[in-house]
Amino acid sequence: MDVYRNYTDVELTDLLRSGDHLAFTEIYKRYTNVLQGHAYSKLQDREEAIDLVQELFVSLWTKRESIVIHTTLSGYLYTAVRNRILNVILHKKVASDYITSLQDFIDHGEALTDHLVREKELRLIIEKEISALPEKMRAVFELSRKEGLSHKEIAEKLGLSEKTVKNQVNNSLKALKGKLGPLFVFLVLMN
Repeated sequence: MDVYRNYTDVELTDLLRSGDHLAFTEIYKRYTNVLQGHAYSKLQDREEAIDLVQELFVSLWTKRESIVIHTTLSGYLYTAVRNRILNVILHKKVASDYITSLQDFIDHGEALTDHLVREKELRLIIEKEISALPEKMRAVFELSRKEGLSHKEIAEKLGLSEKTVKNQVNNSLKALKGKLGPLFVFLVLMN
């Protein structure tokens, strides 16, 4: 076993490819602490750093026959750890973004839904009061507020004088203001 300490990384890598357990053990002993230290410095989580390096060595053993090292063994292992760290950070960011998005929906989606329900209820109350207006007054009001016609256009369409149209609009607004109270402001804003 001690003889493996004297082997170079290139020799250990060749032995590893052939399935030499002792070569693998020597590589593990040489690099595990430095790789865990590097992973810890980036992740700030000791258990996560240990797990990450353990997974790297498991992968190194299972893929030993197909390992292609273009630089040095230490460079290969360092790059593999760096890539795994980046994957962990990316995964955490995606998870964090998802949680933030979900929390945002919970915080604002529920409020938005509640707002839409209330708005629909207010519209129904206002529509009910508009439909309770006398027929001609309602017709003038709807042409004015819902269709956006001018007093002159309404007068021509209904065969009334502009003054009558103006009075009907004013009277309908007064009637609705009296019946709706504070909701009257919503009527003005929605039209």
